[in-house]
Amino acid sequence: MRFFVCSCLVASLFISPSPVAVAAPTGNPAYTDPNQTDADFPFQGEYVGTITHDGQPLQFGVQVIALGDGAFEAVAYPGGLPGAGWTPPNKIKGKGARAGDGHSAVVKLEGVDWGGVTRTGEIRTLDGTPAIVVQSESGSEIAKLPKVNRKSPTLGQEPPSTATVIFDGAGPVVEADTLEAPRITADGLLMEGVTTKNSYGDGLWHIEFCLPYQPKDRGQGRGNSGAYIQGCYEVQMLDSFGLEGKNNECGGVYSVAAPGVNMCLPPLEWQTYDIEFTGPRFAGDKKIANPRMTVRHNGVVIQDNVEIPKITPGGPQKQEQPVGPLHLQNHGNPVRYRNSYCQPKS
Repeated sequence: MRFFVCSCLVASLFISPSPVAVAAPTGNPAYTDPNQTDADFPFQGEYVGTITHDGQPLQFGVQVIALGDGAFEAVAYPGGLPGAGWTPPNKIKGKGARAGDGHSAVVKLEGVDWGGVTRTGEIRTLDGTPAIVVQSESGSEIAKLPKVNRKSPTLGQEPPSTATVIFDGAGPVVEADTLEAPRITADGLLMEGVTTKNSYGDGLWHIEFCLPYQPKDRGQGRGNSGAYIQGCYEVQMLDSFGLEGKNNECGGVYSVAAPGVNMCLPPLEWQTYDIEFTGPRFAGDKKIANPRMTVRHNGVVIQDNVEIPKITPGGPQKQEQPVGPLHLQNHGNPVRYRNSYCQPKS
């Protein structure tokens, strides 16, 4: 079985001056190709390094979020990135602005830490790779945090022999046999707004998805989709990179449970959901037990056997049943999918 190496993988640092994008419902650009984005995209992402704090070396992770037209937000996490060393709640929130273009461009960052001290830094290109140069209160350089690209440990995972494959790109499965009216991109990726032909009960779902880059959009208008298990229970997909991690953000069971940690990667990076789902139980027509799910986002448990007491809004199946289809929501944003399957639970 072949898995596509999509345009949503790592971008080159300097990109076309004539970006190509589709329009989001807001009219703002929604980029699906990292090689055709904007001048801010190379600086957005995750950075990790060591800073001396109170005389001791301390690892810091930083997430830098592009907001369009050279504006940025930044969140710094003592201990490391979310899911990789950071222990809530301490973090530093700041803002940034890009100065210049091309190889000479820098992003100047400033934020106030939990002790009320103003911290500054710059994102510069060092040896061909962006890095945050952290500055002391006097302006001297005290640390460098290189940009990193985290990958889910289950990305590209082969389906077990007992799994039902929903979509496998150029593999042997014919998507018209498994999906209702699927739409496929020119580079062989599944587009948003599709429902499986078959229904499923208890199972282990593996779904790979790529969120678009929409720097000028905000909230629910930024890379929005969702995986509706049994057509009823939504695990939200959203570009919530660097946000708080609420129940209507990426990894949330919509309107029910916030993720334990916000594991959303930057847009245009492939991400994974591995969802262990136990459906509702019935005695005749009476429901006697609510469904439950455990969700791993990019390999990290973010929902641990969460009980779902109600249907979440927006799905195609309006009444709870022992079985139901998988639905990948169309919210007007160009979210892409690949390598998706369900392994029934015995």
